Amino acid sequence: MPIERRPLREQIREELLARIDRGDFAAGTDINEAALAAELGVSRTPLREALITLAGEGVLESNQGRGFRFAPVSRKEFRELCEIVAALEALALDSSDPAHLRRIAPELLRLARGFPDRIAEQQVIERHDDEWHDLLLSGCRNERLLDLITSVKAGLRRYAHVLAGDDTPLEREAAEHCQVAELLLAGDLGKAAQALRDNWVNGMERMVSRIPSTG
Repeated sequence: MPIERRPLREQIREELLARIDRGDFAAGTDINEAALAAELGVSRTPLREALITLAGEGVLESNQGRGFRFAPVSRKEFRELCEIVAALEALALDSSDPAHLRRIAPELLRLARGFPDRIAEQQVIERHDDEWHDLLLSGCRNERLLDLITSVKAGLRRYAHVLAGDDTPLEREAAEHCQVAELLLAGDLGKAAQALRDNWVNGMERMVSRIPSTG
């Protein structure tokens, strides 16, 4: 079996995300890079590379050249990000070739039905969800729109890592993904786009109660 060799910065990133998932770091707190590097047993260079990556994903904030801190979370920001992604993905779906959407609809339905159950790890949920949404939008040729969706989703990703733990809503989300695929199979692009928007809004409502009300 080949030994997987990954850059140290990727391993550090995953370790920090795992600690965030466990609640080891509070949102809004500053990062002491020297202390964290010593704790992890790594040099400052790969640690800083990992921190820069996490800042690009929205998990951290860069404090104007004075270091990093764990980005605070707020219900207002989360709602706004979900609403933006919902509108952008629906636009991308509307911009896709209907024939292409009908061709991929059976695979979308298969993937939706194969979503893991509610006890799946967060990383497994993310992988399945990303695969489904990537396929859904594979017919959109507007690269600027797709880049914008990716950028806004990076801001949402930190909420998944900060607030993950209760995966109960997954079953309902899978059913909503199935509905989108079934509407595409029927050739009803308008209703499919609306179902996609509803999926994002419903997911937002399921998650927002986990965000501290002070945010």
